[in-house]
Amino acid sequence: MDIRRNLPLLMTICFLSQMGGFMILPLFPLFIEEFGLAGWMMGVIFALFYVGKVLGGIPAAAIYRKLGGKKALILMLLLLAVCMGGFALSSAAVLFGLLRLLQGLASTGLTVVVRSIIGDGGNVDNRGLYNGYISSSEGGGMVLGPVISGWLALHWPLSVPFLLVTVCCLMAVVAAMGMKTTAQKPLVNSAHPVLHTDDAPPLPSTTSDALHTQAADTSLTSQSNQTLESTIPGPTTGLTRRQQLVGYGTVHFLEMSAYAVFLTYFALYAAHIMQWDPFATSLAFTVSGISTLAAAPFVGYLSDRMGDRLLLCMLGMFLIGIEVVVFLSTSSHLWVYVGMLIGGVGGACYMDSFFAHIGDHIPDESRSSVIGKIVSAAEIGSILSPLVAALLMEVGSLYSVFVFNLVLIAAAIVVQAVMRSRYKTRRV
Repeated sequence: MDIRRNLPLLMTICFLSQMGGFMILPLFPLFIEEFGLAGWMMGVIFALFYVGKVLGGIPAAAIYRKLGGKKALILMLLLLAVCMGGFALSSAAVLFGLLRLLQGLASTGLTVVVRSIIGDGGNVDNRGLYNGYISSSEGGGMVLGPVISGWLALHWPLSVPFLLVTVCCLMAVVAAMGMKTTAQKPLVNSAHPVLHTDDAPPLPSTTSDALHTQAADTSLTSQSNQTLESTIPGPTTGLTRRQQLVGYGTVHFLEMSAYAVFLTYFALYAAHIMQWDPFATSLAFTVSGISTLAAAPFVGYLSDRMGDRLLLCMLGMFLIGIEVVVFLSTSSHLWVYVGMLIGGVGGACYMDSFFAHIGDHIPDESRSSVIGKIVSAAEIGSILSPLVAALLMEVGSLYSVFVFNLVLIAAAIVVQAVMRSRYKTRRV
């Protein structure tokens, strides 16, 4: 797949899907509440989304390898469209739960497919930049989604935003259909003119077949060497493949755990500790999204030029830690918004460099599978960490929840530092 030609379409797909996700994020609890469901049933429905995200990574990687990036994208987006339309039209708790599970599967599937396309289509010199463009488009969706859904909820029934998100998913399907795939030319035909010329008669079939086979084998060997050189252009590591998988999975598990704690409890902290109103809290998320939108392409370019992606991942986590420290230290709107700006840059640093690093060091044939396993494992943290934080809030306070958040961030930095010490970053 020609990644450079398809990048604008990939960005459009990520923008529309992320905008749709953040359009329903603040409205979904209110929407479900309208049907008078019991509290425990609502909790089960919410949890099924994360169960789907945990289960979705490995199947998405298999679908990507089987169908290719374009068809896999279309399948995930159609599944999302069915889920969103189903939410708007259904009223049964069981159906809500099933749709929520499928939504989680499709959400993780989109992440795996898009990052695999970037990893396979890019190289060590541009993966960071391309991942940066993807993160930037997702940041734009984070900014616009809550604004649009909030306005719609003031004037229309809560089902209307879900129908609009369905339309957004279908628009993303159209964008995916417009992606161009590169057809590979047959290797035998490329050698054919050499074997048959106007000056020489055709060779006997046995000899001709043997030369065809030899030429094809030579071409395959040459292409394999070129692929290997473009996939692993220089950096070497003392880590085995299993150690790499465990290391990457642990880092992303810790990062997603910290992110889940922040998403779940920041609004409560802002309301009860900082005494903020809902508008000020929503604006904080918007500021963070704008920061990611603006910074991601530049950070991705920096990742490519530095060549030390793990260092930039560590810097990103450190900046996210600064964001948390700022709102734990003050309730000043200005300073907290500054902290959100810093945290948005940190998130871009981490996401751009993390997936680009995997693309640099994992061979083509297993890259999508590794990304699928990492994304699925990380979503377990999105389930467990809010539960741990809830226990801490019961025995301590909201303040202790974000101390736990800082511990997760510090642990992620430590694991990355250990992995980085095993890599020899060199350029050919």
